[in-house]
Amino acid sequence: MTEIGLITRRMLLRDMGKAGLAVVVLGSAACSPESASETTTSAPGATTSSQGATSTSQGGPSTTSSGGKPAGHQWHRVNLDFVSAYILYRGGEAAIVDTGVSGSEGAIEAGLTELGLGWGAVGTVVLTHLHPDHQGSLPAVIAATSESMPWFAGAGDIDGIEAPTEGQAVGDGDVVFGSLEIIETPGHTPGHICVLDPIAGILVAGDALTGIDGGVGGPNPDFTPDMDLANASVSKLTGFDYEVALFGHGEPVISGASALVAELAGG
Repeated sequence: MTEIGLITRRMLLRDMGKAGLAVVVLGSAACSPESASETTTSAPGATTSSQGATSTSQGGPSTTSSGGKPAGHQWHRVNLDFVSAYILYRGGEAAIVDTGVSGSEGAIEAGLTELGLGWGAVGTVVLTHLHPDHQGSLPAVIAATSESMPWFAGAGDIDGIEAPTEGQAVGDGDVVFGSLEIIETPGHTPGHICVLDPIAGILVAGDALTGIDGGVGGPNPDFTPDMDLANASVSKLTGFDYEVALFGHGEPVISGASALVAELAGG
């Protein structure tokens, strides 16, 4: 295991223990439905709804951010019409999970600006998998930030990702950006990963799950070569606790997400 932005789960638990009970209390508050109120902003010409977690973009991408979470653990959606990227941020620092198709860096920058941040705040990029609609803007994001910025992807996918700098392969239990836990969820691609913020109760699922009619569905079988393995990955995600689930495709679920995933796996 190398040192750049990466610690083991054991180290994380040790450090969280040192942080004391206050961190645990804040994490619990983040997972309550009352703390997950939504604010939505859109590009010109877009129409939005503040009910639930919906936003419809016409003529440009929209961004959706969570409100009421403990300081330092929030999320912001960059809606690129048919796919989404996400910004996880705390204390003036940000991690980007997935970068959309090539040319999405402007929408990601707009999302950062909406949060009062800039490219200089981005310390980490994580790619859930190698498909072009999730990693297409990685070179542009690296160019906009810093060539020393670490980026991460699953071991089974990282060799298929082109970037101007070398990324680092991650897997089960690895932690990046100080507190974001990696979960291996192969099937949709061999090296697909999900990203869990265990303090705030947020799961960024990539394409291991999809948002369907306000709920949770499995990966799209048309683009998933190993559905048996993908279904096993859905079952694996029932072993974690999260209130919010963010998808590459479909509207986020902002309340009771882990229970919905358990229902999907049991069905």
